Amino acid sequence: MNAPKITTETIRAMKARGEKIAALTAYDFPMTRLLDEAGIPFILVGDSLGMVVLGYEDTTSVTIAEMEHHVRAAARAKPSALLVADMPYHSYSTVASAVENAKRLASAGAEAVKAEGGRAIVEQVRAIVTAGIPFCGHLGMLPQSVREEGGYRVKGKVETEHQALLADADALAEAGAFAIVLELVTAPVAKEITQRIPIPTIGIGAGKDTDGQVLVTPDLLGMLPWYNLKHVKPRLNAAEQMRTVVSEWKNGVSNRS
Repeated sequence: MNAPKITTETIRAMKARGEKIAALTAYDFPMTRLLDEAGIPFILVGDSLGMVVLGYEDTTSVTIAEMEHHVRAAARAKPSALLVADMPYHSYSTVASAVENAKRLASAGAEAVKAEGGRAIVEQVRAIVTAGIPFCGHLGMLPQSVREEGGYRVKGKVETEHQALLADADALAEAGAFAIVLELVTAPVAKEITQRIPIPTIGIGAGKDTDGQVLVTPDLLGMLPWYNLKHVKPRLNAAEQMRTVVSEWKNGVSNRS
């Protein structure tokens, strides 16, 4: 029997019930299906695919066409989970481009879209929501701005950032966002935002008091041993296990066994 379909209203209701939201990334059919079968309610086709699948230096090289390709693959799994897609860098610079590209992702199978920024993109958010496409915000460390900021760093340590994060969260909630990802935000500020706004917060490196947590699945599974991330403790050493299995198979081929 298929599980009930998760919607944005389901995600919002989880906050109201005090039920934590577990979110993970997927970029293809098998991972989406596996995460869905494991009961993950929120699956994100993240632009992190640029780094963990396509080998880019950061997320800024990911195109809307690449996002469409991976969204289609994930959507073919027909998950009960809510399937959310990142809007890539420069795909929502204007209101018109934001709506056009959100529609492209929705046509590919995304049930909601996510973009980075607060008050700076509030008109884009309103237009996307008005077009009938649910919107998830993203505040704190913004990966698409890594080149401008010269690296990744925790946000909210100084009062100006603290107040800006509060104002951005308020603006996104007012504009119709159904949830907000908080990435690398100090734990006290993330907690304050979570208690302040009526929509769920989903943290990554933002402490334990957000309404949910999201991780890049390959990080969780230990599939990327080349990176050492402070906010992730891999629960599996998949890279080493894969090397071992492949080496054993190769030896079997070589030995004609």
